[in-house]
Amino acid sequence: MALLDHARPTPAAEATGRGDALRRAARAAAPAVLGYLLVRLAATAMLWMWARSEHKSLLGLLGHKWDSLWFLGIIEHGYDHGTPAQSNLAFFPLYPQLVRGTAALSPTGPATTGVVLGWLFALAAAWGIYAVGAKLYGQRAGVVLAVLWGVVPHAVVESMAYTESLFTALAAWTLYALLCEHWLTSSFLCLLAGLTRPTASALVPVVCLAALFAIVRAPRAWRPWAALLIAPAGWIGYLVWVGLRVHRLDGWFHIQKDGWGSSWDGGRFTVNSARHILSTPSALDLYAVTVVLLLAVALFVLGVLDRQPWPLLLFSFLLLATSIGGSGYYHSKARFLVAAFPLLIPPAVALAKARTGTAVTVVTTLTLVSGYFGGYLLLVWNHSP
Repeated sequence: MALLDHARPTPAAEATGRGDALRRAARAAAPAVLGYLLVRLAATAMLWMWARSEHKSLLGLLGHKWDSLWFLGIIEHGYDHGTPAQSNLAFFPLYPQLVRGTAALSPTGPATTGVVLGWLFALAAAWGIYAVGAKLYGQRAGVVLAVLWGVVPHAVVESMAYTESLFTALAAWTLYALLCEHWLTSSFLCLLAGLTRPTASALVPVVCLAALFAIVRAPRAWRPWAALLIAPAGWIGYLVWVGLRVHRLDGWFHIQKDGWGSSWDGGRFTVNSARHILSTPSALDLYAVTVVLLLAVALFVLGVLDRQPWPLLLFSFLLLATSIGGSGYYHSKARFLVAAFPLLIPPAVALAKARTGTAVTVVTTLTLVSGYFGGYLLLVWNHSP
């Protein structure tokens, strides 16, 4: 017995082991995170030069535009009671609460804090995206996958005081933990994602279904049971809170439909809008959104043909269904897909197999295109990205 006790690792040894593992993981992910940071800095430099020529503030563009203003309103005044035509109850609470808490401890205001946190969450997302790609397809593919996420057409929102970076970080690490069968970690991260964006409705079923499969295989294992209860708690909890606040069970959905003009119609609005855009002169953003939607569907099919793990496919499919199947806000549908990073796996794997010069050329070109389009969205386009 004494020998067994002596062989058992001490808490200090376990902590040291976890610290070493984290440092190794950070070193492995460094090329992906640095590569992502490089392309985003290059795109942001393009935006800064364009903004300067228009006598606009870079911080103002990143922290005081569209949804950012709604978050600032929540931070400064809290939630309303669902009475305005466009109630701020449509926005989930985790991001504004994180900004409020951080701003209270920092010398900067909420807008600057929101932008800084957006960048930090984006780096965490790049690491999580790399982790998923590297686990499934190797380190080089993981690096390319993270970098490609930084050069999608609407990547500028990853650098803004928006929720896309936070949600993508939580989604990526949820899926990574799920692939590793770390049930408590994946479910807790999913809970946080459910407090971040309504599109967590694409993530919650993935975790719950995986937990159900694990329960069927091993009914006595308690962690999948716990995951089944924890994962949907954030998303459902906020919807219930909104319902109680506005005194109707479908309160959040009522606000979305009657106040914001957004509801589920199975894709009729999206298809009709795309048909109109492709047959008449339209704005660049609308053409770009249409192309992104078509490419997203094609990339999803490629993911199916490549036999991606079903949790990634289901997450992508549900995000696609949410974006394409919802009415209203056609100009924002490409942004709604920013978190669908598994769609980028087929081109990432292909680029990872290409020669370095080819990969660099492609990424450089995409960085320039993404940088220009980010400037267009914030300086020319007069609606939310």
